[in-house]
Amino acid sequence: MPDVRSFRGVRYDVARVGALSDVVAPPYDVIDSALQEKLYQASPYNSIRMELNKPEAGDSDSENRYSRASRFLRDWLREGVLRADDTTALYIYEQTFEVEGQTHSRKGFFARVRLEPFGEGKIFPHEQTLAGPKADRLALYQATGFNLSPIFGLYPDSTNEVLRQVERGVRDRTPLTAVDHLGVTNKLWLATEPEVLTAVGGLMAERPIFIADGHHRYETGLRYRDYLASRGELSGPDDPANFCMMMLVGMSDPGLLILPTHRLVSGFPGLKADELAKLLAPEFETWTVGEGDEGCQAASDEVVEGGVQDVLGFGTVADGVWTLARLRSDEAMDRLAADHGPEWRALGVSILQVLALDHLLGPIAKDRSVRYVHLTSEVQADVAARGCDLACLVAPATMEHVESIASSLETMPPKSTYFFPKLLTGLVFNPLR
Repeated sequence: MPDVRSFRGVRYDVARVGALSDVVAPPYDVIDSALQEKLYQASPYNSIRMELNKPEAGDSDSENRYSRASRFLRDWLREGVLRADDTTALYIYEQTFEVEGQTHSRKGFFARVRLEPFGEGKIFPHEQTLAGPKADRLALYQATGFNLSPIFGLYPDSTNEVLRQVERGVRDRTPLTAVDHLGVTNKLWLATEPEVLTAVGGLMAERPIFIADGHHRYETGLRYRDYLASRGELSGPDDPANFCMMMLVGMSDPGLLILPTHRLVSGFPGLKADELAKLLAPEFETWTVGEGDEGCQAASDEVVEGGVQDVLGFGTVADGVWTLARLRSDEAMDRLAADHGPEWRALGVSILQVLALDHLLGPIAKDRSVRYVHLTSEVQADVAARGCDLACLVAPATMEHVESIASSLETMPPKSTYFFPKLLTGLVFNPLR
């Protein structure tokens, strides 16, 4: 069962760096060049210099963005900009954020979790991974010897028993606070009481963990551990490299928000609603719900707010019309995705990708490309700018989907879930050596 432990984290000395807001960053995989530059300018100590260092002219095998990340880390440790905590702790982490006019709050805790290969224990993935990001993160692990950003893990806890235990000794303490570039308020408390740390480890030992975000980092942790083992550099079962830093959130947390991932598809020039309906007709019942922003909102209300997986929304940019499509039966998905389980085949993103985009619309596509957004307002803006040919709305996956599909040792299609907001880099770092 999962081995969850407290650890001596490394954190910024706020007396040296000033506002914590100036030194935090989102994880590497959501940072574009403009945000990277903004974070570089925010503070000379911003964690972007470690998490996603800039490439420079003249970089080589020995001098590159990974070696620079390591140098910043070592210099900051030597100068006292970064300091190891005096004792082991669990780090309570709360994020308060707004999505489409509603305020949410999500709370969990950072811990060290023993690494287990997928399929051999009780830690389950739910998304596929790619080789490129894992090679990038492994180079960073090898250069720094640190877990710089946390993995996001979920565990079942319908009564909130675990978090109540973690919070037992910190209710009256003032948290450290950082507001990120999206306006999310991030708060951090330290739980250090030995009896609390022991009790939490015992409670978590009975629960599976499902990875919500950070699959590449988790698999990189396994590769880094195996790399050290091959060199004879692991000190034993309690070596820090046998663990990863994970933010753990109960699956019943009311602020655990999964946003849908809508598709903005190019490659269907001139496609209009009447032709779309004919192409979808063999497998879908279709009807129009309006035009422009109002039509998009009406489609979103049905698909996103309704949360029904077998209804998809389509906006044809050529005529501005919004069409809803309801799957007639399971037969086509059962045939086209026979190597997947019924829960996977019933997901809206699976139906959209396998049946609608690949099977029915694929024959008319020309150099198809896809971009991804999460909010209805983002879809409306792109359609208004004619940034795509076909906008596709899908219902968000649920925690039940994540748990069921992951427990069956399947992974969802790419871009199936988007847990918002992302966890910050820079609140606490985890040394692996």
